Amino acid sequence: MHNWFECKVSYEKMLENGMQKKVTEPYLVDALSFTEAEARIIEEIRPYITGEFTIADIKRARLSEIFFNENGDRFYRIKVLFISLDEKSGAEKKTAAMMLAQASTLKGAIEVLEEGMKGTMADYAIASVVETALVDVFPYTVQEQ
Repeated sequence: MHNWFECKVSYEKMLENGMQKKVTEPYLVDALSFTEAEARIIEEIRPYITGEFTIADIKRARLSEIFFNENGDRFYRIKVLFISLDEKSGAEKKTAAMMLAQASTLKGAIEVLEEGMKGTMADYAIASVVETALVDVFPYTVQEQ
């Protein structure tokens, strides 16, 4: 089970015209606690940012699943409704789950989700697809020694 944290990093970004602008960019990290999330985002971001930066905010991201796609340059938050039948009343019951898909387009995000959900036996419906501002996602990986 992954614990995802959305971390916002503030720093001075060099623009194409040579000007510097203060920006705050959101990233997603896999960590066990808020403290570890802060340590991991600092470790992951340090090689990419020159100068000083601060961690402006850390909040828990409630995500059930993340589907990665090498060709994708954006992340889309997809609300999926799992449909099940209530045994007693016979009524349809819908349970919401938030997922993240990496893709280049909205249509591509749906395709990535459907490809990732192929092996599941559950009935589901896509309730919404929204492009996020996430810059990158850093899953937990075991370091080889």
